Amino acid sequence: MRKLIRRPEIGAVAAFLVTYLFFVVMTSGAGFVSADGTAGWLNLAAELGIVAVPVGLLMISGEFDLSIGSTVGMASMILALGTRYFGLPDWSMILLALVAGGGVGLANGLAVVRTGLPSFIVTLAANFIVIGGTMGVSRLIANVTSSSVAVSDPVKWLFAARWDQANIAILWWAAVALVGWWVLSKSPFGSWIYATGGNATAARGAGVPVDRVKIRLFISTGVAAAFVGVIQAVQWNSGNATYGMGYVFQAPIVVVIGGVLLTGGYGTVVGVVFGTALFGVISTGIFYTGWNTDWVQLFLGALLGVAVFANTQIRRLALQGR
Repeated sequence: MRKLIRRPEIGAVAAFLVTYLFFVVMTSGAGFVSADGTAGWLNLAAELGIVAVPVGLLMISGEFDLSIGSTVGMASMILALGTRYFGLPDWSMILLALVAGGGVGLANGLAVVRTGLPSFIVTLAANFIVIGGTMGVSRLIANVTSSSVAVSDPVKWLFAARWDQANIAILWWAAVALVGWWVLSKSPFGSWIYATGGNATAARGAGVPVDRVKIRLFISTGVAAAFVGVIQAVQWNSGNATYGMGYVFQAPIVVVIGGVLLTGGYGTVVGVVFGTALFGVISTGIFYTGWNTDWVQLFLGALLGVAVFANTQIRRLALQGR
């Protein structure tokens, strides 16, 4: 039991169960626990979760990426303008969008490791640069900042298939979470991530390629954000430079709620998944209660504060138990 309590994800799991039961009681008979209601909060969590998993790994390594929001919008516009305005093949544009997302991540990673500047500042600046560049180029090319997309049926099925109310993004989220769990828990690279976030200087002394670890993780967050941009563009049949801007702080919030320390070196993918699911439950649950959705921000703010305090205490207990 003591080992269980010291697990990084235990707070997120407990918060998820308590919050879910709270909304089950508060929305009794309103459909929150129905198949459609469950699909609703899973859909909401899935797209954020695809980004949150790599962001979680990056934060465990001790870094932030606040450029993910603008990268989502950039990828959606690359697909939209490429297929609708230029008439280029959709698969080529999807590949270009993912490469562009990886390029943003690579630029962030190189800037952080070579300048030594805080990743919070570097990626926040990158967020403005990317969204400004996306809007400027879109205006220059087509005089728009949003555009419809033209994609084939296989692309629609792969990125926007639905079963009743459940989106295929839920399956993509599960796949990303499984890969992230394996990387962090079962691969040598996962040990490097923990070592980098725990003590970068000691990790370098032990032979861990700290800079390469960080750069690869930045690339993964950029690719994941671009992937979500493709999903949203196909699902909503349009690209928009402002897509994903809510993720700039939502992703770090659910990661911290999931048990990842802001200082790095501690956390699990399971915790990030439950933190993201909690976001979906709160957002959808409040809708089913009929309350003003502005209360979502209050819930998330309160949970963030509690999570930071609880995670610090759990970390302290874990260190005392060594």
